[in-house]
Amino acid sequence: MYEARLKKQYREEALPQLKDRFAFKNDMQVPRLEKVVVNMGVGEAVQEPKVLEGAVSELTVITGQKPAIRHAKKAISNFKLRVGIPIGCMVTLRGTRMYEFLDRLISFALPQVRDFRGVSPKSFDGRGNYNLGIKEQIIFPEINYDMIDQVRGMNITIVTSAKSDEEGQELLRLLGMPFRQ
Repeated sequence: MYEARLKKQYREEALPQLKDRFAFKNDMQVPRLEKVVVNMGVGEAVQEPKVLEGAVSELTVITGQKPAIRHAKKAISNFKLRVGIPIGCMVTLRGTRMYEFLDRLISFALPQVRDFRGVSPKSFDGRGNYNLGIKEQIIFPEINYDMIDQVRGMNITIVTSAKSDEEGQELLRLLGMPFRQ
């Protein structure tokens, strides 16, 4: 049976090291990845609804899963935004797709970023979850540069079962996340 490379790395390398480092007695206490949420906000969709279709298709290609369209919760008159207007899309990845996406992100997409020196270790939320902003979707190998209509950014949230930022950072470091020194 197929097992994602990153999941195998977690099971064989990260789990024993985390168990030793934080003195966990049980394998189930060791922090693990729960889900990865990829969110793409498309503010231009207020004036031009077709722009959202491009974002949805690109997010589908990147993640391998059809995104859910997100609607505005509040009306903001300065942005000509009304409640219920579609303004973004998001995907929640779990299981094998999550490990495959993270593997591509860590080993291929992030090193493609210009002047890349590592991701910030300060982007943890206090509960072991990590947030990462990406300025261009073209760093992913699945995106054909000639087919995109506009360069868009996205937010990636990595949700872990860690109880603290230290545990979460150690988990991601052992999985290969390139943190800045």
